[in-house]
Amino acid sequence: MDVDTHLRDASMIDPKTFSGAFAIAGMGMVVGPNDGYVPGQSRLMLEAEAVRRAIEDAGLHREDIDGAIHVHGGPRSGDGALEQADTYTRILGLPVNFYYRGGRGGGEGTFGITLAATFLSLGAANYVVISNSKTNWSRSQSRKRAGHRGQQAEVTPEGRWGYAFGETSAVGAHSFFATRHMARYGTTSEQLGSIAVQARQWANLNPLARMYEKPMSMDDYLNSPVYVWPYHLNDMCVSSDGAIAIVLTTTERARDLAKSPVLVLGVGFGDATGELWWEKTNYERLAVSTAKRTAFGMAGITIEDVNVAQFYDCFTGEVLMQLEDYGFCGKGEGGEYALEGNLGPGGKLPTLTSGGLLSAYHMADMTGISESVLQLREEAGPRQLNEPSISLVTGHGGEAAPSGMCSVHTTLLLGRE
Repeated sequence: MDVDTHLRDASMIDPKTFSGAFAIAGMGMVVGPNDGYVPGQSRLMLEAEAVRRAIEDAGLHREDIDGAIHVHGGPRSGDGALEQADTYTRILGLPVNFYYRGGRGGGEGTFGITLAATFLSLGAANYVVISNSKTNWSRSQSRKRAGHRGQQAEVTPEGRWGYAFGETSAVGAHSFFATRHMARYGTTSEQLGSIAVQARQWANLNPLARMYEKPMSMDDYLNSPVYVWPYHLNDMCVSSDGAIAIVLTTTERARDLAKSPVLVLGVGFGDATGELWWEKTNYERLAVSTAKRTAFGMAGITIEDVNVAQFYDCFTGEVLMQLEDYGFCGKGEGGEYALEGNLGPGGKLPTLTSGGLLSAYHMADMTGISESVLQLREEAGPRQLNEPSISLVTGHGGEAAPSGMCSVHTTLLLGRE
């Protein structure tokens, strides 16, 4: 078979055969005030425990797990691969056929699910565990004690001239998104603040959230310190220690296990490196277009079918732009849409129902994946929505070049049978 014939055959594969073929069968978390900040716990220890809980949650045994994937954001995303002398697969005695490490930016969980589904479709495994772990909170505190600020303790990538404009942390780059949106569309601090306030309302219903029982009003938000204009303290995500793990298998196998399967309906990817980022268009929108088209086309649905959104919320500005870029409102209308109260409890589009990265725990898109599992299985406690059927999870980040403009974007659609 020549190359052209091979490519023609590959293009005939129907993405809809992927939709619903794979499912999350189990989920384990080690996050929040009760679990996530235990002194002396390494990333490896946290991750091993999350994986153990995910296997138990699925009603499986360690002997059943024959594939393992550790996902991470990469060196430009605040953390890199799990650098340990051992693996959780050996600690737990998992008889895996493969152990893989990979990911980029905040879409690490979606990359992991896509890779695991490939392994499953090839028959290389029957049950694949996907997990991440972070000790960003502990590391940030140790940097503070050492007298460092932000990323000053990080190694500058080879060939880079240095952080732009004296940048010492992600907020220095990402604030450009918000300031340009304000200049172009008249977005206000109150509109950005409404996103933070509504995320906090959800966090106050989540006992595992970092900001549980810490209510915040708009006045509290406006009176909080401005770190890099226009971002106040509460426009920025929290740092976390913890780990989240899921077990992925075929939907057919998942139906025989302990919990109701959470179906993978669609996945999609976009990347800002595909455009001339210095033309400034990336300051006004995220790389949503291809990711949305692929995932929603695969699932055969529209945004009107989405019941709950778990946007990647490293900063409030990213939430605002995703509201627009996905089409929940028009371009430039995201601030007003949020200010109307559409995102919080009782809102038209329940968003960040765990509290998100802004107020709950920062485990990249695994935060949104884990919350989607709880909501779709109706295990979310006081914040449980009324029979949600489809959850949108997004990922963002993984800057390939300064200043914060070359980011991946991932779209993941999860549903229930």
